[in-house]
Parts: sequence; C-alpha cells; structure tokens
Amino acid sequence: MAASGSLPGILRQLSGLGGCTHPIRLAGHRTEHQVDTSTGEIGPALRRLDSAELPAGDLLVRCGNRRITRCAACAETYRRDTFHLITAGLRGGKGTPETVTTHPRVFATFTAPSFGPVHNRPGTRACRCGRRHAADDPALGSPLDPERYDYESAVLWNAHAGALWRRFTIHLRREIARRAGLTQRELPERARVSFAKVAEYQKRGAVHFHAVIRLDGPAGGESRPPHWASAELLTDAIRAAASRAVVPGPVVDGNAHTFAFGRQLDIRTIHGPDLDGGQALTDRAVAAYIAKYATKGAETATGTLDRRLRFVAELATLNLPQHAERLIRTAWALGARKDLAHLRLRAWAHMLGFRGHFSTKTRRYSTTLGALRTARAEWRRFQAAIARGEDSQSVGDADETTTLVLAHWAYAGTGLTATEEWLAASLADTPTIPTAEGDAAR
Repeated sequence: MAASGSLPGILRQLSGLGGCTHPIRLAGHRTEHQVDTSTGEIGPALRRLDSAELPAGDLLVRCGNRRITRCAACAETYRRDTFHLITAGLRGGKGTPETVTTHPRVFATFTAPSFGPVHNRPGTRACRCGRRHAADDPALGSPLDPERYDYESAVLWNAHAGALWRRFTIHLRREIARRAGLTQRELPERARVSFAKVAEYQKRGAVHFHAVIRLDGPAGGESRPPHWASAELLTDAIRAAASRAVVPGPVVDGNAHTFAFGRQLDIRTIHGPDLDGGQALTDRAVAAYIAKYATKGAETATGTLDRRLRFVAELATLNLPQHAERLIRTAWALGARKDLAHLRLRAWAHMLGFRGHFSTKTRRYSTTLGALRTARAEWRRFQAAIARGEDSQSVGDADETTTLVLAHWAYAGTGLTATEEWLAASLADTPTIPTAEGDAAR
C-alpha cells in the first residue's frame, strides 16, 4: 500500500468506520447527476464513487451490530442512541417538548417467574446453598438441582415474553380507564400511554423487562395529561395490569403451560432534575440504566452464544456453562416439534428462545433510532463536503429534488484483511476523519 501511494487513503477510509471491526464490504458505484427541474434534463455526473477505486477495493460500511460482544464500537453507538431516545422522552428535545417532565412517569422492572431454585445473593449474604458467592462467581444463576429445574418452561417463557408484554399493555390501558371512570373507547380521547422498554437476561437465562412508562394527553408528549393523571394512579394500574396479564402456552407431552410475570415487580416514580435532592430517581440515571442493557444479549448474562447455531453438534466444540448449554439444547429439542414450529425455537436457540426486539417504544414516546441515524449520516455528509472545500451554504441549500442519485451495490464480504486490521488498530486512539463514503450505500 505504501509503495502504491494509497496508505493515506486507506487510513482515511478505515477512520471513517469509527472503530467498527467487522464492516460490511460492498462492491459497486454511486453517481450524482444535476437535474434541470424545468426541463427534466439530466446533466453530467457531479460526483462518482466507485468501490474499485477505493483504497480497500470495496466500500466499507459499519456493521451496525448492537451486541457488545460482536462489535464494541457499533454497540456503543447503539447504546448512545438508545440513551438519547430515552432521555428525549424524559426531558424533551429532538422533537419532544420539554413539558414531558411534568407528566406522570415511572420506571418499572418486570421479572420472570421461578423455574426452580438457583444460586443467587452475591456478596455478604449466604446463598440458599449455604455458601457466599462472589459477584463474578460463575455458579450464580445456575440451578441448585439441575435435574429438577424446569428448563422446558424457562425456554417457553422466553419465547412468549413478547406476547406477555403486549397483553400487559392492553390490560394497562383498561386499568387506567377504569380508575379514571372512563370506558376503553373514551380513554384515547383523554389520555395516552407512552413507553420505552428494553429486554435484559437475568443470570439464570430468563428475560425480564425494564420500562419507562409515561401518561400523556391524547396527542402524546405534545399534550398535557388530564387532571386526574398521576404517578400514583399509573403505578396502581401497572400493578393491577401486571397481575392480570396471562398468556396461554402450548401443551407439551400433556403439560399445559401458562405464562405470567413473576411476583417481583419494581415500580419507581421518576423525578426530573429540578426535583432531585440526591435521593430521587433522575432522568439521566434511568436513561443510562436502560441504554446499558440495550447492547447486551443472553451471552453477556449467561455466557451463551452471540450468533445462531447451524447444528446442535456445534455445542460439543464450545466451552459453554452447563446451565446455558442445557437451555440451548432444550430450545433445540422443542424446536423439532411441529406444534411449536411458529416459535422458531431452533433459529433462536442461541437466545434461549427469546425472539423479540431488545429495544421497543410507542410511537409518541420520543424520537426514533432511525431519525437519530439519519441525522448522524447527514452530519457526516455535511462535514465531508466541508472537508472537500465545498461552500457550507451551497451544501445546506442542496435540494434532493434537483439531484439524481444512481447507485448499485452488491455484498462482497464482511470484515477486514489482516493488514487493514493492523492499520485499524493503530487508529483506535485517533479522532475520526469525516467521510461520506460509509453513507454512500444508504
């Protein structure tokens, strides 16, 4: 590369990845043409990007993986986006009015039921087994008696957790309407429930949910909640809805399954920064807590896999904890049943049966991850144009309706070559050079 004079170019291209270690390689081209809006005539190419002319020989695009075990850099971007999304729904900003700080808001944690006693209580307290476990003891979360632990129910619980959350939200609106003296049909005209949640795996491998739940006016965060809305009413309705939410499960070998949340339900009122006296649960603390779990999957909590299995025989070559491996094998075995085909348990065996989204929100809660990514891509293109010496005013005045973009990209592989990995490592502590190449494929 140095002999060909492309070393500075490859450094620039790699720096535009922002530290992504498993970028997507694309082959193709992108051309921009000026269009005369009055005649429709297409002018000559204003700018052309050809992957064959790039130093790496391909267009390198961030992988965008949210898992911290797969790509720490992209996972950090996902975590920050989630933090801003949650914060906007608590403090306002990014299209959400600041008046949401006056709306009733709570932070709730919904847990799974027990499937059998496990090693728990790290620290100074004695566990059920009689020993004291260190915080990093691998035994934490594993069953005291694996032969009596209900692995089948544990996997099926994960598979139905998303449906159970949906059932809870239905009951929540019913409970709020009942406490307000309204019918279910009248409630949307007076109030709206907005929420953002993430899924987290406990050490035992069961999914539970952390959620910010907010009570708004009928237009969401843009409207004031009704006079009867309060954090106390919201808390009471959440407890009632959580106790009533039940999802009927399958019958497996004569064993009928029914799924509900566990008895441990933690609900805390969220106070804004103006009410924080050092004791209250602040907006920032909640957003940081939720965002932290948005980048973690089952592999972080239980030591299981962060990618799908092709064959169950692969488990023999992997050094997995016994508890995690048994959960995976249970999911794989259940996935062979035709009556459970809709759960796709083999495809999600590495996730211990859970196939839902890790981060979800209602439409009116705040901004979206897509909007944040679009704003970031536009900013990078703007910075790249400035770096090319283009006038900032002309960049800002560029109208998409007067520019025709022709692009064709094909997947060419994943990851970096050995030389590119070495160069990328040398850039780890250097600031990112603005580049629009990574956004060209979008």
